[in-house]
Amino acid sequence: MTDELTAPRTRSERTADSRTLILDAAVACLVEDGYAGASTLAIQARAGVSRGRLLHHFPSRAELLVAAAQHLATTQLQATEERAAELAAQVSDEAERIDRCVELLWLTFQEPPFWAAMELWTAARTDPALRAALHGAERQLRAAIRAVSDRIWGPAVVASPRYSQLCELLFTSMRGAAVVYAFEERDPATDPHVPLWQSLARQLLPTGPDAA
Repeated sequence: MTDELTAPRTRSERTADSRTLILDAAVACLVEDGYAGASTLAIQARAGVSRGRLLHHFPSRAELLVAAAQHLATTQLQATEERAAELAAQVSDEAERIDRCVELLWLTFQEPPFWAAMELWTAARTDPALRAALHGAERQLRAAIRAVSDRIWGPAVVASPRYSQLCELLFTSMRGAAVVYAFEERDPATDPHVPLWQSLARQLLPTGPDAA
């Protein structure tokens, strides 16, 4: 066997591995069992780490759950960027591209990061420690989402004076529409809001020769 295969892991590698184990376990608990079920004991058991190891990385439950939500969102944002790159390569007509971008954005509100965030937002209303932990993290995550959104739409659309207004409207509206799916089982692809969002986006954003 080569030295590369037999060399022991460094302390930083072991630390990174245990941190990832804990975050993955926290994500699973948060998405599957909700905020109430995502206790530190449940996360510790799922991760298979000692109590001391968990507290070494995350001294409080609030810090752990916020970090887990960020961890999940970062992973999902990377997947969204990959889908956006495929979209850009496949669609040349700008009006069609705007429609597909709206569909891609709407899809992100049906995936685990959104529901993990919903659990935390709701709990933060009555949990001051969680609210404080979320405060800075939400700004960072929002900036990351906006950066990915900019890459999804492309530079010509981003340059539109109405782009920021449209993004804010879409994020707010999609978030509100998605909440209904927590207690209604239906196909998000046929949601009646989708064609409305697409029509609005086509009206506000450039679709002529200057948008290419």
